[in-house]
Amino acid sequence: MPTTKTLRPLDGITVVTLEHAIAAPFCTRQLADLGARVIKIERPGVGDFARAYDTRVNGLASHFVWTNRSKESLTLDVKHTEAQQILGQLLEKADVLVQNLAPGAAARLGLSYEALKDKHPRLIVCNISGYGPNGPYRDKKAYDLLIQSESGFLSTTGTPEEMAKAGCSIADISAGMHAYSSILAALIQRGITGKGQNIEISMLESMAEWMSYPLYYAYEGAAPPPRAGAAHATIYPYGPFPAGDGKTIMLGLQNEREWQVFCDKVLENAALAADPRFNSNAQRNTHRAALREIIIARLSTMTLEAVAAKLEAAQIANAAVNTMADLWAHPQLKARDRWREVSTSAGTIPALLPPGESSAFEPRMDAVPALGQHTDAILAEFGWDEERRVALREKGAI
Repeated sequence: MPTTKTLRPLDGITVVTLEHAIAAPFCTRQLADLGARVIKIERPGVGDFARAYDTRVNGLASHFVWTNRSKESLTLDVKHTEAQQILGQLLEKADVLVQNLAPGAAARLGLSYEALKDKHPRLIVCNISGYGPNGPYRDKKAYDLLIQSESGFLSTTGTPEEMAKAGCSIADISAGMHAYSSILAALIQRGITGKGQNIEISMLESMAEWMSYPLYYAYEGAAPPPRAGAAHATIYPYGPFPAGDGKTIMLGLQNEREWQVFCDKVLENAALAADPRFNSNAQRNTHRAALREIIIARLSTMTLEAVAAKLEAAQIANAAVNTMADLWAHPQLKARDRWREVSTSAGTIPALLPPGESSAFEPRMDAVPALGQHTDAILAEFGWDEERRVALREKGAI
């Protein structure tokens, strides 16, 4: 385990965020992990609508606890006149403004980069949208599944008979990670130039980048990768195979050397490697049904544990097909001490350390905020006394 560390890369950086759902909250949580102060502005009485997605974590929403730890929640009706004054005070101290409101909403609130850059020349503004700030799709609604569809992801995922979406919010995650890395780059550049900048993150463009392998595979009208379920679309054998005890092993062969070793050491049929139906990846792909029968016939004589042992001895890549319960109990995560505990309004919950273990600092792992938990403290910090805060609440501004 790393030694105790204090200074984090983004200590002293303040992020103000008008965010909901997943893409922007996931981005800003990464910034909070690195030490940034993240002030999350939420609608009074309602908050980020992801708070109501489910109640799976001691009554709290699974998406929300995942993407919102280490933040401060400030309830603010940003359309209210006095709330605008508070927002202006926040931006005076902010280094970064993040928003994923509906198209055009931030500009109508006076929160576009163009509207802010003269008064706040060091401010970095990051806008996350479905399709970008212009073009014919600018105002089109964009949710994760819709972007999975629009980006072509669904066309490559699933079985030959039926497409399937990703089991997590992959389009949101993609946009959130590109926003995160772009903000880090902007902070580095500001350190050189002293100037802020505008960042536009499109969910479609983020997913199109992640789809570049199948995109190039289908270059100039070529056939795209076929949907292959949990198997690899173009490399074989690479995917799930049943063992004799009813369990499933995931194995992956990457080259001809591994294919020969697999035939010799696992299938115990060295001659199979030279079979003209299987002596290249292209041939194995063409005849994958016949090869699958041969592989299953051999693996059916062994337990999953025995199959895995043979694959490991042959240095053939393999993995268990884990459930969520298996992942919670994964021995590698435990051995690497990757779990911590964070506080929530519903009690303490386990949370994974973010990837990217550093020898220089420990990631921030603070509480998941209750709705409006930090409103009074933040407003007091900016000079709003209790009497004025009560008045603001009566007016519905906070």
